[in-house]
Amino acid sequence: MNWMNKTLAAAVVGFGAALSVAAPAQAEIKIALDSPMDLKNAGTSVWAHHFAEHLKANGMATEYFERGALGGEAEKLDQASQGLLEVSMSDVKAAGQMDSTIMAIMLPFFFKDEAHLDRALREKGMLDRINAGVTPKGIRVLDIAFVGSAAGIFNTKKAVTRMSDMSDLRMRALDDVQIAVYKAWGSTGTIVSWGEVPNALQTGVADGYLNPPIVPLLFGHTSFIKHFTDAQIIPSSRAVIVSEDWYQGLSDKERKIVDDAAMKGHAANREWVKGQGAVIEKLKKAGITVTELSAAERAKFRAATEPLYGALPLPDGALDAWKAAAAE
Repeated sequence: MNWMNKTLAAAVVGFGAALSVAAPAQAEIKIALDSPMDLKNAGTSVWAHHFAEHLKANGMATEYFERGALGGEAEKLDQASQGLLEVSMSDVKAAGQMDSTIMAIMLPFFFKDEAHLDRALREKGMLDRINAGVTPKGIRVLDIAFVGSAAGIFNTKKAVTRMSDMSDLRMRALDDVQIAVYKAWGSTGTIVSWGEVPNALQTGVADGYLNPPIVPLLFGHTSFIKHFTDAQIIPSSRAVIVSEDWYQGLSDKERKIVDDAAMKGHAANREWVKGQGAVIEKLKKAGITVTELSAAERAKFRAATEPLYGALPLPDGALDAWKAAAAE
């Protein structure tokens, strides 16, 4: 090789080395939260934190975005489906817009507890069935994260120990579906936006709401909410959705890291939920009377609600599949 060729070769090698040094690091994985990061009071934060820590320990950088930073539920869903957002702690209803199979998670009294739902999702294959519907639309449901303990009945008037106690309560409703649920229980509902709930409860526009035990403590409602029935109505959950384009674009090694990170988040979230019994004691200390439903009364609520299950717009065969997966 003459001197000119040697010089050219050295220049090429040097240029290649410079490119190698200048190459950008892997982009940070964006995680959209549904609340401020709060490892004490927010179950989704617990899930996201342990997920992110496992990724970071394996060389995959992450960045959190608190609620609203990337838009509302519709915007986050759109970004994830287009590959612009990697991970989102999303409303179950948002994922249900892609395929409604997941919406059965929201059926009142369908699941006995969180473990019952987990069994249907993991052991009985319903998570795979959900993803068969949503992955062609650009998202994947990586897991279901629990916000806290299952939702119960809060109200300002009296202890609810049986379904007949609901007859003179007007409950705050999210939508027409929830109004139909209240009607089935012999009660009435009125749609109130969350921002208007305190005023509605204090003026008698509404007498109560359905929510996880932590809610009146988080939002300062303990001065007017006086009763809680731990009815275990619906697991308080969020869908952990990821961009399918991003997920499929990972190497096999990276995908395993992500899957393992999801299991870390899942395990930490479930362990955190076990400690939510302490929230009940906090409700009592705040002056809220806590009541539990007997198994017989809970069965009455479920029997009254069950005729509504068929009204949920699920894909053909999905309700039967959920019933089979939930069978004891």
